[in-house]
Amino acid sequence: YTQFVDLYSRYAERALRILGFPCNQFGKQEPGTNEEIKAFAAGYGVKFDMFSKIEVNGDGAHPLWKWMKSQPKGRGTLGNAIKWNFTK
Repeated sequence: YTQFVDLYSRYAERALRILGFPCNQFGKQEPGTNEEIKAFAAGYGVKFDMFSKIEVNGDGAHPLWKWMKSQPKGRGTLGNAIKWNFTK
């Protein structure tokens, strides 16, 4: 979370918005409940918006992520699967 906290602290006044979508599909790094994840992130000084935990890959992917990955600029060099948590 540290890079996001830094970005947000520097650019929030210029209207930068960071939307945090916790996901446990990457090395099982976010296994907790939404409340536990929010408390953990608060320890890093997170002040940007944190949403409920979702899936970003596979059949259970949240519709927002399915849509974003289907956009022409939503495809990465290795395809449209999100490769790791904290994708920027």
